[in-house]
Amino acid sequence: MLAVIADSPSLARTHLAEAAAFAREQSIPLEVIATGELDRAEYVRNDASRCFHCKDELFTVMEAFRAAHGFDSIAYGVNVDDQGDFRPGQIAARQHHIAAPLLEAGLSKQEIRELAHSANLRVWDKPASACLSSRIEYGRPVTRESLSTVEQGEDALRALGFRQFRVRHHGEIVRIEISLNELPRALSFEMAEKFTSIFKALGFRFVTLDLEGFRSGSMNSLLPAEQLSRRA
Repeated sequence: MLAVIADSPSLARTHLAEAAAFAREQSIPLEVIATGELDRAEYVRNDASRCFHCKDELFTVMEAFRAAHGFDSIAYGVNVDDQGDFRPGQIAARQHHIAAPLLEAGLSKQEIRELAHSANLRVWDKPASACLSSRIEYGRPVTRESLSTVEQGEDALRALGFRQFRVRHHGEIVRIEISLNELPRALSFEMAEKFTSIFKALGFRFVTLDLEGFRSGSMNSLLPAEQLSRRA
């Protein structure tokens, strides 16, 4: 068995470091490989199929790696709850014949967390995370600069002590999502001043706090219904 992390500008340095540290703690053999999704025009244009092109790049690179190192198959971590959202990357996984053991076992995210907790894995309650590109509104090109801006903003929120959040990039506007249980702390003049200082320094003209709080995949709500209904 070998764990593989795909590294690119869309992966936050914090998440890469945390994953590598966890692998070391558990004595899990780990390889970090580079993917080049930003070299794909279909990915950079950032339409509703961006996630497909990301996963197509990932699994193309991984298949070459698998063949070169003599492994029989590739598995990824999709689960039952992932079937209820718009996830075009799953189409790429099926096309590349990637194994999905958690899905095949019928496990939900909560059940996976409970199993991890019972196994004394410290990451059992780790906040959900997605690639940095998912923070950029559809139709706005994904660039190294925009990814870096989002990453710096999220690092700043983490430094302020927030745990579950997203920095949503809407051009001149930044939309900050913070989990509902943490939102009261964000709703103060003192915190508003900090948010304004941080995000205007990153180049945003307008700094907003989303009063609905953190929602995984909230950018998908902006897509037309006919695009959301495409599953194959």
